[in-house]
Amino acid sequence: MHRWTDLDQVPPGFGPSVVTIGNFDGVHLGHRQVLTRMVADARAAGIRAVAVTFDPHPLQLHRPDEAPPLITGVRDKLELLASTGLDAVLVQPYTWDFARQSPERFVRRFLVDGLHARTVVVGHDVRFGWQNAGDLSTMLALGSEHGFSVEVIDDVKTPDGGRRWSSTWVRELLSLGDVSGAAEILGRPHRLRGVVVEGDKRGRELGFPTANLASDADGLVPADGVYAGWLSVVVPEAGERSRLPAAISIGTNPTFAGVSRRVEAYVIGRTDLDLYGDEILLEFAERLRPTLKFDSIDDLIATMTDDVAKARVVLGI
Repeated sequence: MHRWTDLDQVPPGFGPSVVTIGNFDGVHLGHRQVLTRMVADARAAGIRAVAVTFDPHPLQLHRPDEAPPLITGVRDKLELLASTGLDAVLVQPYTWDFARQSPERFVRRFLVDGLHARTVVVGHDVRFGWQNAGDLSTMLALGSEHGFSVEVIDDVKTPDGGRRWSSTWVRELLSLGDVSGAAEILGRPHRLRGVVVEGDKRGRELGFPTANLASDADGLVPADGVYAGWLSVVVPEAGERSRLPAAISIGTNPTFAGVSRRVEAYVIGRTDLDLYGDEILLEFAERLRPTLKFDSIDDLIATMTDDVAKARVVLGI
């Protein structure tokens, strides 16, 4: 899959294409259903399938106080988009210069001249151009003017026809610690990606050495608590390796009067790992319990031992 961060990187002669536009945060099952169908249609027509997305999220520029926390970072979003079979993704830097374009200029510059769109796939609520002046009727009119068709997709709902699959729903579930529920919408375990940094080394003293994730890790951190999950070490030239079972703790360590929120993972049964400076992925399977404050170290160790036993059951090890 081609990955572009500037329209100038699109090679001459690229296209014709089917293009869709969106934030695609989390690349959940609703996104995937639309994208895989779009890819299949593009293949049948012998043309390219392209997604245009944005970095940062537009609300981070226009209304930063209302901007949602992102479910996935750009790297993971691109990996997930690539898995749908797309031929290319344009990650457009969302700047004031870009935002101030008129709807007509955006369509002409990006969709017509840049990506040579034959079809543009949008939702009923599509808005684009300065101050969201462009809507579905605008896109239809511009498509008629410039020679591309517009395919309007309906909301994708759960199999029982209930709630619409959405990034908002995933965020709600993660804020409650319901990582298994979030996984049902995402179609995969929720993940965090970041570098391992030094912590207080208290876990090692207690017999449960942990890998502490840097505070700038990518991905939406779920609610405080203890989770069963998986840790993978990312090797730059090879991708991932060694998906290891883990008990993951999120919180401030109230037993030790901690104040900073941390994400740390104990690889079950391993005390020999040195992961400092490594990039890791943490995948969440199930929440085991909320964060608790213990009256004694012995109570804490007993509960951590029980956490690991429960994690083994959840992970099937």
